Amino acid sequence: MLHLLYILAFTILAVIAVANLIRNLIMFSFDRDGLRGYPARNSQSRNQDSFGYLGAKSNFTPHPELLDSAGNMIKEPLLVMRSINVEDARQQLDAIYESSPGHKSERSEEA
Repeated sequence: MLHLLYILAFTILAVIAVANLIRNLIMFSFDRDGLRGYPARNSQSRNQDSFGYLGAKSNFTPHPELLDSAGNMIKEPLLVMRSINVEDARQQLDAIYESSPGHKSERSEEA
């Protein structure tokens, strides 16, 4: 009987968690779209807002790493990964390891 109670409780918690996840994804997509469905507000009412993304946007100061040399916001991805094969990665890691200050070469161990 106790096992059924645990299964029921965790099932309810899982349903609540999934519903919360879906609700948050929908809300974040509305925030990202800039709430296009609503009419534009003037700057006075936007500055008087103390909640939500639009109210914070007027006083938004971006992090310096998000700005280019001219002070404009970067709209490109900050992390670009390139694909390399395993041998190239192993060679690069070996080169880093061998150039490290604590690395003892094999020749000094043999002597």
